[in-house]
Amino acid sequence: MTTRDRLTVEAVLTAFDEHLHRTRGVCPEVRHNYARFVRAFLETLFGDGEVDLGRVCARDVVDFVVASTRRYRPATVQLAATSLRSFFRFARASGLRADQLEDAVPTVPHRRGDLPRHLDTTRFAALLASLDVSCPQGLRDRAIILCVARLGLRASEVARLRLEDIDWRNATVHVVTRKTGHGALLPLPADLGRALAGYLQHGRPDTQARQVFVLHRQHVGAPINRQLVGDAVDRALRRAGIDAPMRGANLLRHSLATDLLGHGASMKQIADVFGHRSLGSTSIYAWVDVAALREAALPWPQVTS
Repeated sequence: MTTRDRLTVEAVLTAFDEHLHRTRGVCPEVRHNYARFVRAFLETLFGDGEVDLGRVCARDVVDFVVASTRRYRPATVQLAATSLRSFFRFARASGLRADQLEDAVPTVPHRRGDLPRHLDTTRFAALLASLDVSCPQGLRDRAIILCVARLGLRASEVARLRLEDIDWRNATVHVVTRKTGHGALLPLPADLGRALAGYLQHGRPDTQARQVFVLHRQHVGAPINRQLVGDAVDRALRRAGIDAPMRGANLLRHSLATDLLGHGASMKQIADVFGHRSLGSTSIYAWVDVAALREAALPWPQVTS
C-alpha cells in the first residue's frame, strides 16, 4: 500500500490485518478486535470517504479515546487504545505517516485491585456433578468445561481443537492457536482424557468435521463456535444453582489460575499455560493468594528509642 493509492477504510483495514498476520504473527481473534476499534476510529473521521491519514492529528486520537470511556468499561477502552497504537505503528512502517502518532494515544487507567472471580474446589465439583452425562450434549459439555478448567484454553481454542491435536499415546494436547500467535503442547490430565474419550465414543455424532466438538441439534455435525463454549459453562452454572460473579469460559480460566497459584505455581508458569504475552496479564491472580501474602509479610520492625 502506498500514499498514491486511493485509501478506503476497507483497504486500510485489509493492509493492517495483513501486517498484523504476516509481520507480527498476531492470532485471528486479536486481529479482529484491533480492526473493530480501528474501523470505528477511521469511520468517525472519514465516514465512507477516502482515508487521509496525513490529516489525523493528536486531538482526533484523544477525542476518540475519551468518547470511548463513555461507552465502554475500562478494560475495553484499554483495548481500543492498544488497537490504535498498533495501527499507528503500522502506518509508520508502511510509510503512511512519518511521525509516532501512537505516542498521542492516552494511557487508560485500569484499577487492578479487584479480585479475580473464580470457583473454589467445592463449587467446581458441584458444577461437574450437575452435568447430565447420560446424554450426548452432557458428555460434550463436560469435556468442553474440563478443557477450559484443566488446560486454561480460551473459548476459541476449545472450538478449534481438532482430533489430531490429541496425542493419546503421549497424553498431550497440541493447542494450535494462542493469543501469542504460537502453539503450545500441554499435558492431557486423566479426567479430561476420560471426558474426551467418553464424548468421542458415545456422544459425538457421525461427521466429516475434524474439530473435536460439534453441534448436536441444528446443523448436526458442524463445528461449534466460541459462543457455545461459554453457553456450556453457563448452562452448568444454572443447573448447579451457582450464582457466579462472572460467566462463561473466563470464570473457569480464572479458577484454574487461582488454583495453580495456590499450589505454588509461579506467575511465569501460569502465563505459559494461559498463553499470555506479558506477566502483567497474569499478575492479577496474585491478589487472591491472601495466605501467601500474609506469609510474605515481614514482621513490623521494633522501634527503639
